[in-house]
Amino acid sequence: MFPALETELKQEVGSHRPAELHRNPALDQKTLPDPYEDFMYHHLQYYGYFKAQRGSLPNSATHQSVWKNNPRYLLNSSLGERDDLILDTLQKEKLLWPTCLPSPVHNQIDAVSRDSLVLSSPLLRSRQLLYDDLNGVNPQLREPQDLFSFFSGRGPLQAPRWPIECEVIKENIHHIEWVPPEPEYFYQPTGNEKVPEIIGEEKGIVVYQLLSVPTKGSYFTSSRVGGKRGVIKEPTVMLQGPEDNTLLFESRFESGNLQKAVKVGTYEYELTLRTDLYTNKHTQWFYFRVQNTRKDVTYRFTIVNLLKPKSLYAVGMKPLMYSELDANIYNTGWKREGNEIKYYKNNTDDGQQPFYCLTWTIRFPHDQDTCFFAHFYPYTYSDLQCYLLSVANNPIQSQFCHLRTLCRSLAGNTVYLLTITNPSRTPEEAAAKKAVVLSARVHPGESNGSWIMKGFLDFILSNSPDAQLLRDLFVFKVVPMLNPDGVIVGNYRCSLAGRDLNRQYKTILKESFPCIWYTRNMIKRLLEEREVLLYCDFHGHSRKNNIFLYGCNNNDHKHWLHERVFPLMLSKNAPDKFSFQSCNFKVQKCKEGTGRVVMWRMGILNSYTMESTFCGSTLGSKRDTHFTTEDLKSLGYHVCDTLLDFCDPDQTKFTQCLKELKELLQQEIQKKFNELGQDMDLERSWSDIPLSDLESSTSGSDSSFSDGLPVHLLNIADEMNQKKMLKKKKKKLLQTRKQRNEQYQKNYLMRELKLTEDTPGMARFASTLQKQPTFSRNLENSSSSTMRNEKPRFTKSKKPDFTASWSPKRSTNCSLTPAPGIKPNWPQNRYPATRRGCTALAMYPSLHIYTYP
Repeated sequence: MFPALETELKQEVGSHRPAELHRNPALDQKTLPDPYEDFMYHHLQYYGYFKAQRGSLPNSATHQSVWKNNPRYLLNSSLGERDDLILDTLQKEKLLWPTCLPSPVHNQIDAVSRDSLVLSSPLLRSRQLLYDDLNGVNPQLREPQDLFSFFSGRGPLQAPRWPIECEVIKENIHHIEWVPPEPEYFYQPTGNEKVPEIIGEEKGIVVYQLLSVPTKGSYFTSSRVGGKRGVIKEPTVMLQGPEDNTLLFESRFESGNLQKAVKVGTYEYELTLRTDLYTNKHTQWFYFRVQNTRKDVTYRFTIVNLLKPKSLYAVGMKPLMYSELDANIYNTGWKREGNEIKYYKNNTDDGQQPFYCLTWTIRFPHDQDTCFFAHFYPYTYSDLQCYLLSVANNPIQSQFCHLRTLCRSLAGNTVYLLTITNPSRTPEEAAAKKAVVLSARVHPGESNGSWIMKGFLDFILSNSPDAQLLRDLFVFKVVPMLNPDGVIVGNYRCSLAGRDLNRQYKTILKESFPCIWYTRNMIKRLLEEREVLLYCDFHGHSRKNNIFLYGCNNNDHKHWLHERVFPLMLSKNAPDKFSFQSCNFKVQKCKEGTGRVVMWRMGILNSYTMESTFCGSTLGSKRDTHFTTEDLKSLGYHVCDTLLDFCDPDQTKFTQCLKELKELLQQEIQKKFNELGQDMDLERSWSDIPLSDLESSTSGSDSSFSDGLPVHLLNIADEMNQKKMLKKKKKKLLQTRKQRNEQYQKNYLMRELKLTEDTPGMARFASTLQKQPTFSRNLENSSSSTMRNEKPRFTKSKKPDFTASWSPKRSTNCSLTPAPGIKPNWPQNRYPATRRGCTALAMYPSLHIYTYP
């Protein structure tokens, strides 16, 4: 196929043959050339893509035993060791070893997967070859990964990819999952909370600051495993000795967010959060680490650049703290901690948008401890990967849960799609199943959505009879993390495009918003195959307590109020967590690009956004207590339970809820009339009143208006607009139809004059035009007369067909006749005209006046 390549291969084989004669036969098996690498080497070199020396490419088969037996090559972190010895063209992909899996799963994977890792070593190896039981090389190629299916239980996990501007530490951050044995109550403000004055770095000492953070105006360009190249700088101050009590801050890990820490007192620090990458806003999520703690000392932390004027911290929400010593000694995890909690407006006014502050005090439980603070329970991209790997390795769950790659994010991270359903016995049974679509983490800082999703997956993948029934009835399409890039870098709301993805569901920009585009396309194909009973996107809410749904009012009287039945059922199944009174079904114009509205307009009647508070419950037995991860996971179970009630063949519950909804709505209408001081018109059907008039807007949700094009396209759009403006300035546009008609007549006459130069029969017509300039004036009159008498028409062909026939409609117009005394000789037939030896047909015009709009 490639003669030059075949010749080079023959020369290569010939050059190596003498050396092979002197080899030890016992080593032949270990030094067998890798056919795949050998072919790819010559193939890339032939096309000019690989310019390294042959000696720099070690044969992977030569180093099989080295990789398998040398302990210094084992991964000891999620990112592995950086290796600067490998050329950029041969940069390796470090893979994640799931250290967060339980030990039984570790042992199972350890036997089959550890040898397949590409580890941190100066050596390169092929991942295409398989081992046999005797540690020999099996020349069988692996199945290609990440093309059609998800990773198998025998394969490793790809480490997260970061923007190349981000520095990332090599430590593997992992927290144990733990549920507090006692309820964690809201903080009760005393009114005496201190409001510290913001000092700033001018009078304080900067002890932590990120310098390599993308700012507004820049945009995402590329990514790599481990983020920024080179040596990681230490942004923390160096301790002067064991007596130095300065805290050491760190946030350069997955989902971490802290921009700067300023020491303004012995035990007091002002903190600045990092905005979402490539934006100048969205500061809400925080997650950072402190070290060098002191026991029995009161510390104060103040976050100085929050943007929301209202917050749950003002009504009793506490921050979360995690102690590694407590986790190791007492097996305890995240706890709600803090005193003197105050949320207030920043006193600094620089003429820009106002900032708000959150301050709290804390007492660390141990000396020299490592502690973490977070806005809510973190759930990272690596946590999701570990969970999905455990599902893939489960021989039972993998039979009815198929894991696939939906698409790749902007940074190249995998967006996973789970299809969950029991195998059907017949094609008819499979076609009769309805679909349910669930998604989470379109807003990366709303980690409560992931905990609800985890609870749902735990139940639907279990061997519970209800779970088996649901898998028999439905096909579940689940996208557990829609915005992995934002989750990895610690954003609160945006993707690496610098835009809120939950305003982009109508987008056509596939390359800018791949996660949203592929999700919508997947649902569109699903609707062509079967009915989608329910769509729900899991979110978090920073201003309201409890859990509630946003839906879409249905104006069809056949299904009137049906969209409210599922939320009402859910409130009955989880009365101490879910609030139906907080639900809202108004469709606002600013929400047209959200997932629930777009899916509703695509035909999914029950299309919802589930909002879960960052704080806790004000209902029932859980009143005034914070939600734990177990509470959120239980709601995932309640979603499944409510789905069974909603689809129960016995429609008693459905009918009862519908009746209750009508009564509630009638009460709401009566209340509105009373507020307006009017009497309710009983003769008019109260069900005809638009439901949107009865509900307030959902602007109380964490809404953000679409910022338009993604950041990296704004510059291109500006350049295009500037070019358009220049073109408009150069070309003077005709303003009226009359001017356009006059211009057309002038152009037409110029073409006729040019035609007469080469056509003898037109000479008399040309001379007549030159002698009688009144003809053009008559044409203007005829043009205006035509415009008054009938509507202008478009000509279908680009060149008008000038024929000798008169138009019946236009012949009645006396203004179309030539001026008196002008008798141009217009023959009534076509005749040949000779030009440069070629025969052509000269066409004579009728007195049609062609008008163009």
